[in-house]
Amino acid sequence: MTNLSTKYLGFDLKSPIIVGSSGLTNSVFAVKEHADNGAGAVVLKSLFEEQIRMESEQNIQISGSNNLYPEAQDYISNYTLEHNLDKYLQLIEDCKQEVDIPVIASINCVTSDGWPQFASKIEKAGADGLELNVFVLPTDFSRGTDENENVYFKVVKEVMKYTSLPLSLKISYFFTNLAQMIQKLSFTGIKGLTLFNRFFSPDIDLKHNKIVAANLLSEPGELTTSLRWIGVMYDRVRCDLAASTGIHNGEAVVKQILAGADVIHLVSALYKNGNNHLKIITNELKDWMTQNKYKSIEEFRGKMSQTVINDPAAYERVQFMKYYSGIE
Repeated sequence: MTNLSTKYLGFDLKSPIIVGSSGLTNSVFAVKEHADNGAGAVVLKSLFEEQIRMESEQNIQISGSNNLYPEAQDYISNYTLEHNLDKYLQLIEDCKQEVDIPVIASINCVTSDGWPQFASKIEKAGADGLELNVFVLPTDFSRGTDENENVYFKVVKEVMKYTSLPLSLKISYFFTNLAQMIQKLSFTGIKGLTLFNRFFSPDIDLKHNKIVAANLLSEPGELTTSLRWIGVMYDRVRCDLAASTGIHNGEAVVKQILAGADVIHLVSALYKNGNNHLKIITNELKDWMTQNKYKSIEEFRGKMSQTVINDPAAYERVQFMKYYSGIE
C-alpha cells in the first residue's frame, strides 16, 4: 500500500496534491468536489488587497494608486459589488463545515497598508491558513531593488500582528538574488513558500489594436522553472516548499517531490481536463511509487535535490549549447 500522507503548514495532509487558488475554488460545491477527488487541501480563490481596502473605506473608486495589479481595476469594477468581504468569510465557514481537509484563504497584495487586520476576520471564520500572493513588478524606475524587496517583509510582518494562522507566501522569481531572497523570507516565521505565482502576461490583439491577456493557463513545459528552484532551495529554508505552474500529470508531481517539494499546487491541469483529473494524477503518483517500491512520500522527497545529486551544478547550469554542438 502506498502512503501519500505528508505535512504542510503544520497540518497532516492525506495527499501532497493541493488545488490552488483560482475560480476552481470559489464555491462550497467545488471545494467539496476537490476533497472527494482526493485533494490534500484547497486554497480558496483570492481576495485582492484593493478590494479589502476600498470596501472597508466604503469606496470603490479606482484612482491615485501606483500599486494596483494590472487586472485589479477590472476585477474590482465587475466583481466587488456582488462579492463582498462578508461573502468570502461565509465561504470559509461553509467550506469548513463540508470538508475535513485544510481550507486555506488567499489574498493578493502589493503593499502592507490598510488591509492586514482583515486577516483576523479570516482566522475567526475558521480558515486553517492564509496564503499571501505577493508580486511587485519591478517596472517603477523611481524604486530601487531594496525598496521593492522590502515590501514582502513588511507584508508578512504586518499580517502577523493580526493573526496566528500559518502563513504561506506565494512569490515570483523576479529578484536580483532569488536564492537569498527565498531563504531570507523563510526566516520571517512564515510556514510555507509557493514557487511561483502566475501573473498577467500581456499580448497584442492585432485586429483590434489593444492589449489582451495571454497564456492564461500554464503548459507542461513551464514545469522546469519551479523545478529548478525547488531543487536548489530544498533543505536550505526554514519553511515548507510548494511547487506551482506547469504541473499537468503524475510524472510532474513525482519530479517536484524528488526535487524537494512538500506539496504541489494544481490549477491549469484541472481547468483543461476537469476536476476528475485530480484522481488520475493521484493514481499516476501511486503507480510510480509502486513501480519504484516506495511506500511513502518521505522515502523519495528530495532525492534529486541539489544537495544530494552527483552533479549539483546541473541546477545552476544556464548554458546549453554544448548539448547541441553536434547539431547543424
